[in-house]
Amino acid sequence: MAPAKEGDKVKVQYTGKLKEDGTVFASNDENDPLEFTVGKGEIIPGFEQAIVGMDEGEEKTVEIPSEQAYGEHTEERVVTVHREQLPDDMDPQVGQQLQVRQGEQSIPVVVTNVAEQQVTLDANHPLAGKDLEFDIKVLKVD
Repeated sequence: MAPAKEGDKVKVQYTGKLKEDGTVFASNDENDPLEFTVGKGEIIPGFEQAIVGMDEGEEKTVEIPSEQAYGEHTEERVVTVHREQLPDDMDPQVGQQLQVRQGEQSIPVVVTNVAEQQVTLDANHPLAGKDLEFDIKVLKVD
């Protein structure tokens, strides 16, 4: 049985935590394994790189800096809009997730501030700017 390499289909069990304080943000321990093809860019780069060279049954913990995970938090992805640009029946709340249409594309955003006349929307991934840590176990390499 060869270690995982680019082009291999792998199945993994994982738990993802914030490196800063150990808060678990994702885990598939109670669900089906994550399945992906190494090198296809289907998952964050740092996780994919961590799998390369691992054997079936191998476990390890890896730290993934934000630039190898969901990228840095950028102010260019934060916009403030006038309330009149929102649907009339919308009552935006901080933390609310919305879909914003931009041409043919739908972009997920989070409401980060609500003022009398304006609402601030953040299109950064919620984990942008965060260093992560993953406990990984490779279940299968094909």
